[in-house]
Amino acid sequence: MGTRPTQQADLIEDLEHGEFDKRERRPLETARPATVAAVLCPYAHGRGDERNSGAKLEEAVGLARAIDIDVRLAQTAPLRRITPATLVGKGVVERLRGAIDELGIGLVIVDDKLTPVQQRNLEKAWQAKVIDRTGLILEIFGARARTHEGRLQVELAALDYQRGRLVRSWTHLERQRGGFGFLGGPGESQIEIDRRLIGERIVRIKRDLEGVQRTRAVNRVGRKKARLPTVALVGYTNAGKSTLFNRLSGASVMAKDLLFATLDPTMRSIKLPNGKACVISDTVGFVSDLPTHLVAAFRATLEEVIEADLIVHVRDISHPGSEQQRADVEAVLRELGAIEEGAGTPLIEALNKIDALSAEARDTLRTRAAGAERSRQYPVSAVTGEGVERLLEAIGAVLGQAGTAREVSVPLSDGATIAWLYRHGEVRNRRDDGEVALLTVALDAAAVAQLERRLAR
Repeated sequence: MGTRPTQQADLIEDLEHGEFDKRERRPLETARPATVAAVLCPYAHGRGDERNSGAKLEEAVGLARAIDIDVRLAQTAPLRRITPATLVGKGVVERLRGAIDELGIGLVIVDDKLTPVQQRNLEKAWQAKVIDRTGLILEIFGARARTHEGRLQVELAALDYQRGRLVRSWTHLERQRGGFGFLGGPGESQIEIDRRLIGERIVRIKRDLEGVQRTRAVNRVGRKKARLPTVALVGYTNAGKSTLFNRLSGASVMAKDLLFATLDPTMRSIKLPNGKACVISDTVGFVSDLPTHLVAAFRATLEEVIEADLIVHVRDISHPGSEQQRADVEAVLRELGAIEEGAGTPLIEALNKIDALSAEARDTLRTRAAGAERSRQYPVSAVTGEGVERLLEAIGAVLGQAGTAREVSVPLSDGATIAWLYRHGEVRNRRDDGEVALLTVALDAAAVAQLERRLAR
């Protein structure tokens, strides 16, 4: 018996959308809206993770709501052992199935890493779309990207993620015949064709991103010629980087109480209290368990962190997991090679959101930070501006330490050279003696070479 035209048309539509189960020969049920979701946060039972499970669940729900997903169910699930087929145990799967049906949930977010097989099995069990933590972060990045570079980086990360998950979209096509007539052997399967097409697209995107990297390198050379040091703001997502960036630079970058509110990097030139100028850069926020291939995809953007003269780590000091967030950010910075033990780029910490602390906690924090000059911690409030001036002074002092102090004698009539010294170095002392100005100024190696050429002329 042949398939009726209407049935055939429905079948083709199911195949085109990749929503077909070969074994059962019926479309998967996807009638429930994918914007109505449940969040499941597995945690290792008996390893002390019970204390952090609530914070992890709260963060996962925040990630989901960052792209306007209606979270109607949020649960943690202890993992005594990993079930290869579904990650979580059979009891958790069964318990959640009833709640999913009852609440009309069309999407389940598992706040962990799922294998393609686990993802497929859970979708069959729950009859709902299932994504893991990486998939959720990619969805957020895709919604936030505004520039051409940002979209390229998101697409690269998404394709790299999808390449290993082509497990059910095209299984219905079996193998296509290769060669001529009936003599050719089996050709490429559709899944292999898809992988090849994805691989070719990845190569093209990487080539485009190399162009972005070259452009950034040219811009950095220009800034170095202009003697403008770069300060990179880094931190956990929602730590207040963009709000602090706006406070320091007077810009109007999007700043909301939202995870990953800013994705594309922004740079502005600012004037420091010591009179010198620098370029400040607002970068994408980090998050715990950030997948390696996401870091790799955003390497072009994060190069601004690697090449910076100073890193300002913005921390949400009011968050109960502030120390853990600090460790997560520093782990990514080490992976990038931006900071190393006893080496790397200088780093200071801006302990943000002190306005959210009690008066007693704020006083304790100030006392602790004042006695910890080696750690270079500066309590600030990006909202009220409290402590920002001291942070700017600290930035100027650290950037000034990069140069070697030397005494320079310049005729008072040579106002251009004196002004040049104030622009390109840190003038620590000045004494006018008759017709000569004696200045003690800190200059880096490149500025010293330029000064010698000026004085020789």
